[in-house]
Amino acid sequence: MPRPYPREFREDVVRVARNRGPGVTLAQIAQDFGVHEMTITKWLRAADVE
Repeated sequence: MPRPYPREFREDVVRVARNRGPGVTLAQIAQDFGVHEMTITKWLRAADVE
């Protein structure tokens, strides 16, 4: 089982994803951070619930 990402890392990625500029895709952010695009999507959904 893969190790979970640190909470601070997830929060940073979510912040960047929410504040992305026009034309910046989740795929680009995922590549920059070295995570899968679906991982960011799940983190965004989880953050909306909190």
